[in-house]
Amino acid sequence: MDDTELIDRAKQGDVDAYAELVRRYQREARRAAAAIGGAGLADDATQEAFVRAYGFLHRFRPGAPFRPWLLAIVANVARNQRRSAGRWTRATRASGELGVASALAPSAEDVALAGHSTGALREAVDALPLRYRDVVACRYLLDLTEDETARVLGIARGTVKSRLSRALDRLERQVESEVPRARP
Repeated sequence: MDDTELIDRAKQGDVDAYAELVRRYQREARRAAAAIGGAGLADDATQEAFVRAYGFLHRFRPGAPFRPWLLAIVANVARNQRRSAGRWTRATRASGELGVASALAPSAEDVALAGHSTGALREAVDALPLRYRDVVACRYLLDLTEDETARVLGIARGTVKSRLSRALDRLERQVESEVPRARP
């Protein structure tokens, strides 16, 4: 069954049809959530995005591709969770500075990720401003087209091009500054 048939059936209340859509797109949705929101938030963001997508199926435009529509929801949820996590981190850091003990210890995953070197390029991508990082993640980590990237991020195609160009320029400068030049 193709996506259109599954969506039509899911709109009519067929939970198994929606489960098939989840199965088809779960891995890609999780990759998108990890690329945009971070690995620690990916599972929660993916799950929340699928729940939201199910609730918004009545808004899905018949004949439109499902993948970019779903990934736009995933991107929004991941960005919102990333912002929320940032606020939480700042609040707990501030409470620690005031002498209030934090009740939350870092997860084993956070400790492992913090201690693991991911290489100069990954560090350079992580250092990009979020608007550039999101475009790079969509185009190169998720292998979306410029049009799909624009739909997922809710920006114009020209904005995708300009942000991607600026991001690649920054990455090139950053990586070049860290790679020692070979002497002739």
